[in-house]
Amino acid sequence: MERESFKSRLGFILVSAGCAIGIGNVWKFPYVAGENGGGIFVLFYLLFLLIMGVPVLTMELAVGRASRKSAVQGYKELEPKGSKWHIHGWIAVIGCYLLMMYYTTVSGWMLGYFVKFFKGDFVGVVTENVDSVFSAMQANPTEMMVWMSIVVVLGFMVLIFGLKNGLERISKTMMIGLLGLIVILAVNSLTLEGAAEGVKFYLLPDLGRAMERGIGNVITAAMNQSFFTLSLGIASMEIFGSYMTKDNTLTGESVRICCLDTFVALMSGMIIFPACFSFGVQPDAGPNLIFITLPRVFVNMTGGRLWGSLFFLFMTFACFTTVIAVFENLLAACMDNFGWSRKKAVVINCIFILVASVPCVLGYNLWSDIKLINGGNILDTEDFIVSNLLLPIGSLVYLLFCVTKWGWGFDKYLEEVNTGSGLKMSAKLKPYFQFVLPILILVILISGLI
Repeated sequence: MERESFKSRLGFILVSAGCAIGIGNVWKFPYVAGENGGGIFVLFYLLFLLIMGVPVLTMELAVGRASRKSAVQGYKELEPKGSKWHIHGWIAVIGCYLLMMYYTTVSGWMLGYFVKFFKGDFVGVVTENVDSVFSAMQANPTEMMVWMSIVVVLGFMVLIFGLKNGLERISKTMMIGLLGLIVILAVNSLTLEGAAEGVKFYLLPDLGRAMERGIGNVITAAMNQSFFTLSLGIASMEIFGSYMTKDNTLTGESVRICCLDTFVALMSGMIIFPACFSFGVQPDAGPNLIFITLPRVFVNMTGGRLWGSLFFLFMTFACFTTVIAVFENLLAACMDNFGWSRKKAVVINCIFILVASVPCVLGYNLWSDIKLINGGNILDTEDFIVSNLLLPIGSLVYLLFCVTKWGWGFDKYLEEVNTGSGLKMSAKLKPYFQFVLPILILVILISGLI
């Protein structure tokens, strides 16, 4: 059976960027940047994106494009005879399942809030009562189950139409919508009274704040963010390599994906900080920022119902493009490894994800007493395993596979990366890839575990 491929280069870039652009860009990046000295953090972030993110992204894409297969079979195709690199392929697939077991719930929250703003549920709500909307949703397993199920079923319905007519077409539309929305929202935030203070806090390098955090902590935070923003290590990008043509170099394409991803991360801060400073609200981290802090801002803003609806529509797009991209990876793994048809893979995976996402939903209500790693709930634990273990370890495996003689080997990797027109990877980087990059990834792994 011939491998499906993307209809256009733009389709590939938008789908891959859609996979990378998710919750982390919007609720993590702005907050971490603000906390770690603004512009100083952003500069380190861009540096690490260039020296770590781009190289590892080219490696995942190279394995995909050279093998024309998904994770497990991709390794099998390229690994030296008798070696066991393909075991990591199975771990990567498990990582994608684990990611979707909680990401679908959070995506459901975004969809739920879009509907609430659109319907006008927040009209006339006093600022103090905004918090209770979120806690009421989390306490209601039925409501959370409904939103999660809509995300899962719609995601798989898109993919039943195949790569070009399903994933590529919908991702393209949503990504163009997402990029349009983010510009409109940022312009609106920047026109608010007192917005300039927010921009200064966010983007002007503040050595005092950076020193307060400790420059080592700022560097580690930038390193972590640059790395996790691309979801590397669980083959979520490898699959798109397998659908690519050989027309363009992988370095050039990786840089384009990183640029789009960074644009969305930076612009998210341009929405959040001016708005928070304008209304005197502290920009917090994590779920609170999106579901409590920002709704407070929208409730007090002229035309808040419209702006709230648009913001959560943008968030829903950001989540949904990631969901369908990772779902595609799961389908490809089942089709490649078990010989299933796309239809069969869609039905079985849809049922499995619906059931597997239930613990995360119940972890906020009926099972809220369950505390796991570091005393976290079910979602925190699933996220810890994926973000702090599977992503860095998986990236290290891809790196070693591509640059050591025990794996695919640097020369074959380099040839694949530089096939096509565009930005080339230099052979002089070999010592850096072999000796420095593994240490940087180990630093991320260790800091995540600490």
